Amino acid sequence: MIITSNKLYVEWGKIFGDEVLATAILDRLIHHSTTFNIKGDSYQLREKKKAGI
Repeated sequence: MIITSNKLYVEWGKIFGDEVLATAILDRLIHHSTTFNIKGDSYQLREKKKAGI
């Protein structure tokens, strides 16, 4: 399973409206997983910049 997000882990409490809930969700998602931090523009943003939008 691959899950992507443009939010930092510390911001998930704001998304779910509950820090405890966000911590529990992240705990279950991250346990025994590999996390990759990919930096840079998305393909969509890159194409928009090329088109001058």
